[in-house]
Amino acid sequence: MTHTPLTRRRFLGTGAAAAGAFGLMPRRLHAQTAVSLQLSWLHSSQFAGSYIAQDRGWWSDAGLEVSLLPGGPNAPVEPPVVAGTALVGISAADYTAAAVSEGAPFKILGVAMQKNPFVVASLPANPVNEPADLVGKRIGMALANTPVLQALCSLNGVDINGIEIVPTQYSAQPLLAGEVDCLLCWETDLPVAMTMQGVENLTMLMADHGYSVHSQTYISTEDTLANRRAELVALMAGEVRGWEAYRADTDAAAALTLEMYPDAGLDLETQKLQAARQVPLMFSDLTDANGFGWWTDDTVADNIETLALLGRTVTPDLWDRSILEEVHGS
Repeated sequence: MTHTPLTRRRFLGTGAAAAGAFGLMPRRLHAQTAVSLQLSWLHSSQFAGSYIAQDRGWWSDAGLEVSLLPGGPNAPVEPPVVAGTALVGISAADYTAAAVSEGAPFKILGVAMQKNPFVVASLPANPVNEPADLVGKRIGMALANTPVLQALCSLNGVDINGIEIVPTQYSAQPLLAGEVDCLLCWETDLPVAMTMQGVENLTMLMADHGYSVHSQTYISTEDTLANRRAELVALMAGEVRGWEAYRADTDAAAALTLEMYPDAGLDLETQKLQAARQVPLMFSDLTDANGFGWWTDDTVADNIETLALLGRTVTPDLWDRSILEEVHGS
């Protein structure tokens, strides 16, 4: 599922679609401005707040006809945003930092995941509850994610040389087969897959141990920010409403995902669990006080520190909150 230099993969169950609680709404007949939102991965409840905004007509009511473009291993987010074919893209701070270092004129406009979804997953018989527990263990992961593990170790005073890194495919099988003691993955994929198989598992959320990298971030270009502000405000306002509705009923949001994308090979119960597990990543005291997508100077400073450990140097002006401030009336 997930980051430069990270692998973004999904491991979610397949199955039959189910009817959603949100009925599909007819297309508005009056003139609309066509824009695209480039998603970071394939359709799933990871993006269900956007589906709700589209289904309930909140973008149409604001004069936008929004196309939700799926991402995937062969559909990176950044090129269509740079080219202007996508008004906004869903990315992550480490991806955006990498692109900016190569000259891309991006700004982060909003932060959907307040906590980075990276976890270390383990089994109760041999748990990893804190970074120090990694010493002496075999961790299954993509070698491309080594900087992520190194950053976690640096932030917590753990010697990475005491951890055996075992290159694995993005699958729970090496853990279940006893080939490794833990896995580096996302909270919302491999642990969900194990739970759906009836396998009890534990996750140590890296964000709870200093790994601060904003994820599922909204990016646009400086030119778009300067010249298409009304469209950005309308799109982000729909996103805010959509995600708040998602939070209120994640089961219905998961069902809508299958209703809108019946050919995506998604299993309803898996999507329900994924949707529920996203909530504590996306909402916090900070968003309760200021609104969905918010960040502060302190959270940006934490991101800059972690990104530096990943080899990415950025400045606070990478984040631009002016669109969100308009949406939330700040």
